[in-house]
Amino acid sequence: MAQLSQHPMDDFPVRAFRFPLGADQPVDVVWSRTKPEFAVFLNALAMHVPHFERYLVATLRKAREDISDPTLKRDVTAIIGQEANHAHNLTAFNQHLRARYPDIKAIDDASIAWFVKHAAEDDAKTRIGFTAGYETFTFLAGMIILENHERWFAEADPLMKAVWVWHQVEEIEHGAVAFEVWQHLYGKHEWYRKWMVLKAALHIATETLRLYPRMARHEGWLRKPWQAVKTLAFCGEMLGRLFIAAIPVFKRSYHPRKHPIATTAQNPIQIAWRRFEADGGDLLSIDHAKMATLLRVPEPEAAHAG
Repeated sequence: MAQLSQHPMDDFPVRAFRFPLGADQPVDVVWSRTKPEFAVFLNALAMHVPHFERYLVATLRKAREDISDPTLKRDVTAIIGQEANHAHNLTAFNQHLRARYPDIKAIDDASIAWFVKHAAEDDAKTRIGFTAGYETFTFLAGMIILENHERWFAEADPLMKAVWVWHQVEEIEHGAVAFEVWQHLYGKHEWYRKWMVLKAALHIATETLRLYPRMARHEGWLRKPWQAVKTLAFCGEMLGRLFIAAIPVFKRSYHPRKHPIATTAQNPIQIAWRRFEADGGDLLSIDHAKMATLLRVPEPEAAHAG
């Protein structure tokens, strides 16, 4: 059995995963049967993520030239590799979202254009600050999602469960890198860092709120007033959960490793996933049997049903 580093943020690898998400592949877009609203929420939240990830890759490639610390430079190279793989797979999934929800194409195109424009026009301090601010939320989302696996993922499409668990595990692994780049290059500008966290939060919320109601309407969840209220309230609840988790980020002593979520006992799913992958296990699909194997527990009875 592979020996893992003591903490997932230590010496993390690049994994060249390619999920079967091509346009000719059948993909279950509303992939959670446990909580379909969560599937649509995460789809809406994450649709602009690959555009940001390309922005991050371009930003940190340039920043790497100015980093003198060899360990940080190694971690920057690793986050670039991980995020490039994320962007490739999530862009493929986005094509399925665009096909299912035709009225979101213009929103997605505008999001792509925004990141291309700002990657080209913003100065290095702004790009690195925004990247560090944004990565605050991808790291926290990874922790929150894995901690609530049974609430949101217990009954889910095996392919999409595999995609999201992989994505969240790696967001946790590289969750400190952009912050450490900021501290290395601009650490004296603490108030600017906090402003960039707020700017990133606003951007994430705006992108999500542009998409979620349109997706929910297409699924027929807004036809009845009470169902519409519950559906839209769920989106607000999820964004609120994410932003409340970010409160410790505004302390001057903050570091991702010191976040209360990260300093509790490590999540068993991410530990099991990392160990299974390091031992050569196939993680391109995760059904009940695979999750049971990962966690070394008996397969749930539900997995044998009908």
